[in-house]
Amino acid sequence: MKKIIVVVIILAMITVFLIGCEKNKNENLIRLNEVTHSVFYAPLYVAINEGFFAEEGLEIELINGGGADKSMTAVMSNQADIGLMGPEAAVYVNLQGSKNYPVIFGRLTKRDGSFLVGRHPQPDFEWSDLTGFEIIGGRKGGMPAMNLEYALAKNNLLDSVTINYDIQFDLITAAFEGGTGDYCTMFEPAASQYQQAGKGYIVASVGAEAGEIPYTCFMATKNYIKNNKDKVTRFMRAIIKGIDFVMQKDNATVATSLAPSFPTTSLELLKSSVASYKSIDAYMSDPILDQESFEHMLDILESCGIIEERVDFNEMVDNSIAQSLLND
Repeated sequence: MKKIIVVVIILAMITVFLIGCEKNKNENLIRLNEVTHSVFYAPLYVAINEGFFAEEGLEIELINGGGADKSMTAVMSNQADIGLMGPEAAVYVNLQGSKNYPVIFGRLTKRDGSFLVGRHPQPDFEWSDLTGFEIIGGRKGGMPAMNLEYALAKNNLLDSVTINYDIQFDLITAAFEGGTGDYCTMFEPAASQYQQAGKGYIVASVGAEAGEIPYTCFMATKNYIKNNKDKVTRFMRAIIKGIDFVMQKDNATVATSLAPSFPTTSLELLKSSVASYKSIDAYMSDPILDQESFEHMLDILESCGIIEERVDFNEMVDNSIAQSLLND
């Protein structure tokens, strides 16, 4: 009997030890929900693959949300610690009156990363060529759809083009391939892969036409940031290293670093995707979200009829962590 008791005690101690180890491991785990998986977010994947997060003692569990609405749901329901998505999603939650609203603490991209894809080659494409056609634009109120609207409005085409808002963000490519619409928007490397397969053709950059806007940002609930300040600081330090790598290294080097995150994409396509994003000045050189850019985003939300009141920049954005790291 004593032997049995001793064995039970030892097993219990081992269990407690293993649980303790798992707890310690989880203390350095960050569940990160990304709105989509794209070379557009190169600094994030570089930070993972170059070991910048590991240097900070962090483990990243990366989840593809498949749309900002889904990514924000994951953050607000505690299924994710940090979300990478358009800041408009945080605005919507704030306007709903949530007390534990999401706070933006870092900016990764500064313009739309989607490319307009058509069914036929158009080497001399003009935006006016879209007159009378249907474009799959994503969810109404989502950043991709609003930037497309902004680009069309800039060319006086809003009343001349049909935008299909009925297709979920992560199903756009499949819907287009299935015959829906005349054009759609895709991110890299999906757009180049689609073109390489002869299924469609890149005709224009939405981001280049729509102009600068805080397109994709890191955010977490107010309480998470307050209770995990050190972890968020270490996270941002790794992201800044990733940003510097992408901005300072040549496209081939960046592509090689990205390869583990895109195992089915060739190095050549990754290289061209990075080049495409650098050519439209898509990446931020630092993660600070300035008020002017944020207010411009609110202008677009208002002009699209998505919001009727504005939110307070100082309530929604916390640059203090990123700023302190840049000043080190």
